[in-house]
Amino acid sequence: MSKINFSNYDTKGFYDEMFDEQNRVRPNYKLFMERLEKMGHKKLNTLQHATDRAQLSIGMTFNVYNDDAGSERILHLDIIPRIIDNKEWMHLEKGLQQRIKALNLFIQDIYNDQKVLKDKIIPKELIFSSASYLKQLQGFEPPKDIWCHITGSDLIKGGDGQYYVLEDNLRCPSGVSYMLENREILKRTFPELFEKLNVKPVYNYTHILRDTLESLTEVEKPTIVVLTPGTYNSAYFEHSYLAQQMGAELVEGRDLVVKNEFVYMITTKGLQQVDVIYRRVDDDFIDPLVFNKDSLLGTPGLFNAYLKGNVVLVNAPGTGVIDDKAVYAYIPRIIKYYLSEDMILPNVQTFICDEEKDRKYVIENIHNLVVKQTDASGGYGMLIGPKSTKKEQEEFILKIKNKPRNYIAQPMINLSRVPTLTDDTIEGRHVDLRPYALYGDEIKIIPGALTRVALKKGSIVVNSSQGGGSKDTWVLNN
Repeated sequence: MSKINFSNYDTKGFYDEMFDEQNRVRPNYKLFMERLEKMGHKKLNTLQHATDRAQLSIGMTFNVYNDDAGSERILHLDIIPRIIDNKEWMHLEKGLQQRIKALNLFIQDIYNDQKVLKDKIIPKELIFSSASYLKQLQGFEPPKDIWCHITGSDLIKGGDGQYYVLEDNLRCPSGVSYMLENREILKRTFPELFEKLNVKPVYNYTHILRDTLESLTEVEKPTIVVLTPGTYNSAYFEHSYLAQQMGAELVEGRDLVVKNEFVYMITTKGLQQVDVIYRRVDDDFIDPLVFNKDSLLGTPGLFNAYLKGNVVLVNAPGTGVIDDKAVYAYIPRIIKYYLSEDMILPNVQTFICDEEKDRKYVIENIHNLVVKQTDASGGYGMLIGPKSTKKEQEEFILKIKNKPRNYIAQPMINLSRVPTLTDDTIEGRHVDLRPYALYGDEIKIIPGALTRVALKKGSIVVNSSQGGGSKDTWVLNN
């Protein structure tokens, strides 16, 4: 049996989550390291192949847009987990609860009293020019004044070992089904370790999600549906998975009809009134009468039924203004304004290209910065300065000068790394962290997360659409 050897494992220049600077195993990984040493490479590779087959057998796939082959892929699950101790997790939990509370108050304010704009905490032009700000919602208050029921913030750990929030994902956060299925697969892969390490469970996510959705309506036994764009959507596996686990119906826009400002589901037994819609369709496509008139994904009249209070939409339309990367830069001020607190989980330093001073700095230092399009996601619309060509930099400078509102820039951060199984060895790969929060009667953070991993050596782009994979995240209960 070939032993697993970490003697050549590289920890220079990065924060490694399993090994410290002297290549000593960190306390939270000690038991797992012992298990690896007993296992050997051959056994580890066998378990990895079994994991790949398990993912395919349960349909854990996603469609790849802009792929000429039109392929369906698994989100590769690397079987070496990310392990977080309880103290570190409690810090994350507290920081996320603070952030979500403040962001919800902010969204409620900008659609109603607009005090934050009148007090010039954030420029009103920035909000009103955001593609995700919906003027139709001015004066609207959702049930219990909750807008962001489900949040999937993206966090990174820098070279200093500190967590930073990279973005908040309040529109239709995805990936939670992979977190849940990754856990089921890893429990079968390392059954004895879960008991020894006392890993916190995540299996009850869908129960809490169902409770959260039910808490938003006064109906005693509400009818809940999951609205999907359809089978060709990249996250269709997740939509069907969550509907099944919650005991909810999976519907497309054509399965719903609006009559007398109430929403009904078309069934074989006739029309059934719908009380709560967990939508996985973006704002622009939910109602062709109000937004994109060419949309075939939504339901005519749905938005008006929502405004009348006759159906609950989760997340609320209009929350996407937080996902605007230019608005992100002001979140430290937003938290201070609404909660009179300093933020627990800091932002990454952000330069707003719409501001002259910042724009000048970005143009002069573009070779050292990561430039992002404010309304893009999935790793698209981005320039990684240190890894770009002179031509690419010049193209982005032109884009910034033409439409400065559409771009922000951040220093390139050396994301932390976690050991990852490659073809013939174990090497560090960069990771981020997407915990999931549910906001009903209270804000609950699920004690686990989707860890996304950049499988390509040296890459810091973890998005699945850009060749990234995933890891199970073990939060220790000690």
